[in-house]
Amino acid sequence: MNKQFKIVITGPESVGKSTLTQSLAKHFNAPCLIELARDYVENLKREYNFGDVCEIARLQIKKELEFEKNNDELVFLDTDLIITKIWLKRVYNNVPSWIDEHLKLKPASLHLLCYPDLPWIYDSVRENPDNRLELFYQYQNEIEQLEIPYKIITGFDDERFENALVAVQSLL
Repeated sequence: MNKQFKIVITGPESVGKSTLTQSLAKHFNAPCLIELARDYVENLKREYNFGDVCEIARLQIKKELEFEKNNDELVFLDTDLIITKIWLKRVYNNVPSWIDEHLKLKPASLHLLCYPDLPWIYDSVRENPDNRLELFYQYQNEIEQLEIPYKIITGFDDERFENALVAVQSLL
C-alpha cells in the first residue's frame, strides 16, 4: 500500500470545517469523511449522553479504518477524535483510554486547525459561542502533545481555502 495522507480539518464550532473539507476534497478529487457527530446528535430524540459521545468515537474509528482500507493516496476528514476527546473531557471529565490509543496509533498526516475568526452562526447542535478561542487552544495543545504536524488556517471565503490549499500542497 502506498502512503496515505490523512488530512484532518478541525477547530471549534462555526469555523467552516465542513465547507473547507468538501472544497479541498473536490479540488484534489479525493474522498472525504463528513462530520459524524452532527448527524448522530441531530437524530437523537433526547439529549446526548456519555455513551452517545463514545458511540460517535467508535463510529469515527470505524469510518477512518474503512477509508484506510480504500487505499486512496489522499483523504480529508471533517474533524477527528481530538474534538471528541476534548468534548468528553469538558462535559464528562472522562476520556476512555481507547480514544488516546487510536489517536497515537493512527495519527493524521496533517491537521488544518481553523482559527475562530469567522462569525459564530447558530444551529441546533452548536453549544459554544463564547469559548471558541479557548477550545481552539485546547485542540492546538492536544495536536502538539500528539506531535502531529498542523497549520493554523485563517481568512474568509476564498482566502481561507487558499491558505488551506497551500498547507496541503506543502505536505504533498
